[in-house]
Amino acid sequence: MTIWLAIAAMTAAAIFAVLLPLSRPTPAAAAEMDVAVYKDQLAEIGRDAEAGLIGAAEAEAARVEVSRRLIAASERVAAVVGEGATRRRRMVAVGAILVIPAVAALAYGLKGQPGYSGQPLAERQRAAPAPTDMAGLIARIEAHLAANPGDGRGWEVVAPVYLRLGRLPDAVRARSNALRILGATADREADLAEAQTLAAGGVVTAEAKAGFERAVALGPGHPKAGYFIGLAAEQDGRTEEARSAWAKLVAEAPAGAPWIGLLQSEIARLGGTPAPAAAPAPPPAAPPDIRAMVDGLAARLASDGSDFEGWMRLVRSYVVLGEAAKAREAAANARQRFAGEADKIGRLDGLVSELGIGGS
Repeated sequence: MTIWLAIAAMTAAAIFAVLLPLSRPTPAAAAEMDVAVYKDQLAEIGRDAEAGLIGAAEAEAARVEVSRRLIAASERVAAVVGEGATRRRRMVAVGAILVIPAVAALAYGLKGQPGYSGQPLAERQRAAPAPTDMAGLIARIEAHLAANPGDGRGWEVVAPVYLRLGRLPDAVRARSNALRILGATADREADLAEAQTLAAGGVVTAEAKAGFERAVALGPGHPKAGYFIGLAAEQDGRTEEARSAWAKLVAEAPAGAPWIGLLQSEIARLGGTPAPAAAPAPPPAAPPDIRAMVDGLAARLASDGSDFEGWMRLVRSYVVLGEAAKAREAAANARQRFAGEADKIGRLDGLVSELGIGGS
């Protein structure tokens, strides 16, 4: 009996929570004010990130959260205009009073198990979010951008999500729109060129190289642009030029920059002596741009595993990031993919031995 009294009390509280706002008018002006506030917040996050007041990871997380609120506020604006708004509020009120309790009681009677123990909060917090949550959020952002194609911040928010999902053409389009609408900065030029490189299968095209060079012109010493300019030189057969470019980046890097280890590994791969860093790097913690690059490479190899050099680079990258288990998994996948090619298997085994990741 106690459980039903508790359910009744919670149902009454839920109905009250729904009916209270519905009993008052919801003017469009209030929702429009929310939209303006969230747009200002997005602009402020961008300014703080460019000024170095917050880290890239924190800025990206903040942009996603504020964009979610912006979309919700935009939907509220649409919901409160028009002659049907009052009618819809009344229909929701009727549903809250009549339908919700009936459905809740029926569902609990059929499926409820009051004898089951509760799930601890910590266990619920560890549970992975449902894939549909991300898909639904992306769908809402895309719907917002379809209706507001001039929202440069929206394009900038969704671009890294596309990269992580392996939707590379969409990432290129989003980066391009953000650059066109919001204006050129070193980061935006480098981000667009990176997306173009990943979309081209890891090849730094002439278009992408020009973008990286513009990024360096806007921000001398830009690490992402400098890395890919060196990679372009290597891909063109200019190994010494690539080593020099990366060594210069390491020598000029801020003390403890998290991407120093990756560059030193690349220099060693080309047969050079890694340039000394200003100070020992901390345990690898990839910034979003390096992480996106590695994740993009992994996604590309998952769909087309024919690039042996790409597998070698992926194994090295995981080791540099301190993810030995992923490095071993990548090596195992490459070994299976190239099982019939003894020379490549020999090179792969040599790399695994060199990196010390042969154990389980």
